[in-house]
Amino acid sequence: MSKRILYWLQNDLRIDDNPIFSDLASQQCALDIVFVINPHWFKSNNYQQKPYGVHKQQFLMQSLYELQQALTEHGQTLHVLEGEPIALLKARINDLNIDEVVFSKQIGLYEQRQISLLKAHSPNTKFTGVLQDTLFKQSDLPFDLNELPKSFTPFRKKVEAANIPITLSMLPEGLLPQPITLCAAKPIELTEHTDDNNAIMHGGFKSAQAHLAQYFSGLLPSTYKITRNELDGFNNTTKFSTWLAFGCVSARQVYKAVEEYEHKHIANESTYWIKFELLWREYFKWHALNAGNSLFSFKGQKQTKPLTTFMPNRFAAWCNGSTPFPLVNAIMNELNATGYISNRARQVAASCLVNELGLDWRYGAAYFEQQLIDYDVAANWGNWQYIAGVGVDPRGGRHFNIQKQTAQFDPHGIYTNKWQGNKNTSAQLDNLNEVDWPI
Repeated sequence: MSKRILYWLQNDLRIDDNPIFSDLASQQCALDIVFVINPHWFKSNNYQQKPYGVHKQQFLMQSLYELQQALTEHGQTLHVLEGEPIALLKARINDLNIDEVVFSKQIGLYEQRQISLLKAHSPNTKFTGVLQDTLFKQSDLPFDLNELPKSFTPFRKKVEAANIPITLSMLPEGLLPQPITLCAAKPIELTEHTDDNNAIMHGGFKSAQAHLAQYFSGLLPSTYKITRNELDGFNNTTKFSTWLAFGCVSARQVYKAVEEYEHKHIANESTYWIKFELLWREYFKWHALNAGNSLFSFKGQKQTKPLTTFMPNRFAAWCNGSTPFPLVNAIMNELNATGYISNRARQVAASCLVNELGLDWRYGAAYFEQQLIDYDVAANWGNWQYIAGVGVDPRGGRHFNIQKQTAQFDPHGIYTNKWQGNKNTSAQLDNLNEVDWPI
């Protein structure tokens, strides 16, 4: 009798460069592939926000649909379950006589606890985790994790000097183990809402590969460093972060695509900068594993707490795009409408919340978690701590002058007008001044 394995998918919604699928293809086993939609994701929790907003939920369902269709073509299926993950998976392990559970090791603390709980509830089942959300394996790093540099630059220099080879895991064509249960418990159906053609990005690993091919087919990579700070314009940034967040594409695939482009076309400062940004993402991953609970702590990596607080009216104005700052309002309006804003826009909005509004940075981080399609626990909370001065920035926080940012990146008000940044500003200002708005 062959081994019975359950693969618990999480943020690894792809077949290509998926080490778990590659390893399973070589095993004699019966396979059950499961994704669990947790009702907790759609309920307000800490900081009054939901883990999943509508845009992120839409991208998830599109990604699950593409993967389920692809697995069917491989003679497999993806079972999408809804409910409390531990209870559902414990019951499935027992009902299907599962011998082993395989899963992607998680960076997030909550997700790590879920794995630990499932292990505790299934003591007779083997659990095998593979970290596949990073460029490098932990054993590849040129230092022990507890000796991770305290800021990005020394990390980058050590990693680049080590010249760590990056390889992809290939799945033999069409080869996957037989399914334990072929009929999907819940076939994914995309409604008009979840298959919105007006969305700026479409979820799924095939969509990710199409975008990867399109982006590297022309001149965009060779001008990335010049355009990356623009507030608007789809092609000014790579947009890979959305598919990376759900594991529709791997960081390794993106890195290798840059190298191939450099080999075939041109290697310049812009192509290097794409790899530079992937290394920033990498640093935040290892930092999150190292930081543990302190990634979510008010004082972060520092000894003292920042001099901010929480005022509901100010926070609501920031979320709703009705502050006295038109550029910030435009940024928040775009975020709320699309689930995406540029890196420059994120920094400006975050700096405003912390510095101009004097608010607790964790509320902003939680709101970004809810709204951003490309939410990544390590990058999001790490970057917010960075702005708030309680993270890995050796300079102790960042304060972006909003007037200067407006003059530099939106001098003619095109972006602000497009996203109605001036709307409600004057109407709200008088009311907010009653509580000593800091302008």
